[in-house]
Amino acid sequence: MFADTSGVTRSKFGNSAHSDPNISATTNVDEDFPMRNSSASFDPSRMSGEGSPMTMSPWNQVSPFPKSPWSFEEQLPKNGLIGSLVREEGHIYSLAASGDLLYTGSDSKNIRVWKNLKEFTGFKSNSGLVKAIIISGEKIFTGHQDGKIRVWKVSPKNPSVHKRAGTLPTLMDIFKCSIKPSNYVEVRRRRTALWIKHSDAVSCLSLSQDKVLLYSASWDRTLKVWRLSDSKCIESINVHDDAVNSVVAGSDGLVFTGSADGSVKAWRREGSGKATRHSLVQTLLEQECAVTALAVCSSGAVVYCGSSDGLVNFWERGDGMLSHGGVLRGHKLAVLCLGAAGSLVLTGSADKTICVWRRDGVIHTCLSVLTGHTGPVKCLAVEEDREASVNGDQRWVVYSGSLDKSVKVWSVSELAPELNQTALRQQQQHFACDADSFPSDGSFSSVGRNSLKRRN
Repeated sequence: MFADTSGVTRSKFGNSAHSDPNISATTNVDEDFPMRNSSASFDPSRMSGEGSPMTMSPWNQVSPFPKSPWSFEEQLPKNGLIGSLVREEGHIYSLAASGDLLYTGSDSKNIRVWKNLKEFTGFKSNSGLVKAIIISGEKIFTGHQDGKIRVWKVSPKNPSVHKRAGTLPTLMDIFKCSIKPSNYVEVRRRRTALWIKHSDAVSCLSLSQDKVLLYSASWDRTLKVWRLSDSKCIESINVHDDAVNSVVAGSDGLVFTGSADGSVKAWRREGSGKATRHSLVQTLLEQECAVTALAVCSSGAVVYCGSSDGLVNFWERGDGMLSHGGVLRGHKLAVLCLGAAGSLVLTGSADKTICVWRRDGVIHTCLSVLTGHTGPVKCLAVEEDREASVNGDQRWVVYSGSLDKSVKVWSVSELAPELNQTALRQQQQHFACDADSFPSDGSFSSVGRNSLKRRN
């Protein structure tokens, strides 16, 4: 669904909707890590650990505001910023946008609903940090730290009312499954559990392209497949050797998983109904750094992977297989979230910035670096801005959730900003140490293919 922003009062941005990449003219490159060049802004006065997920973690600090009202702060159109949704009840871990509605999840266990950037309603789960939100029609699925997937339904009589519709798996399925000893599998620490239940945090959720299946991935190293028509778990796969941090469904029945073990895998859906199964078709990446986020472009032709080393790898679909296309270098710290819409790719990082990239074939141009968050950017959501998309200027509303307890709302265009020649020269100097990183057309998309360990 597309965003209807007719109720939102926005400023006339003009070219201010874009920000030139904030790149210093001279760069000191760490000799031990020559591949870690970045176009993101960097504050040298910031302490080295200030922007890390660990120091911003809710487990390492106690909020002085256990429960406070939300407020909307109007902002000047700096870097395309429309405004900030500020809360003091928890760090933002998950976002989902649908039309003019925005759902936000945090470690306060609350799911807040915003309409046209104003607080609309909210609902609360009994337990579990909200790590993932997926919207499917009138149902909302939330994945939690306690290993549960909760299902909510919007009241047909009152859209502001969200009622709990159950959990996945259902209590009936748990009861039926628990009768047979063969339904118990060994999990960590020599414990056994039902194969239909996650035994650790649900880290991510994704819907199949046909909206028939829901995929849930967990720190328990498994991917579970749920049939939405009857809420049944039809398959559980041990997909990785460590926590699964991301899952995303692509086109043609492909599903991609990324893990803390440093690998990205592609799975293909086969069969239908009760015979639905998923088989491994390709391991795209094997590296030492943890894979933190995945995204697939709208056409399904390109897959993106963010890692804890601050790099974004991408692959392109070819003759039945995916081939490595290159690396985007835009961040100093870990990439924590990705978003894709139209020809744009958005990368959010622990360095508190969001890079906006435009894809043209294999070339990715960094259009802007969005700054303003004071904590790591943990999640992104994108909706089409139909109100502002005119005369060939495709615009998008980008929502970014951060561990600074705020959600920022941005207006982003697919048209390149009018970068002045000084900024262009700064980009070229910044990437001069890797000639492959900077194509002759002035855009930059790193293609250090030999720096990866991968199997195709």
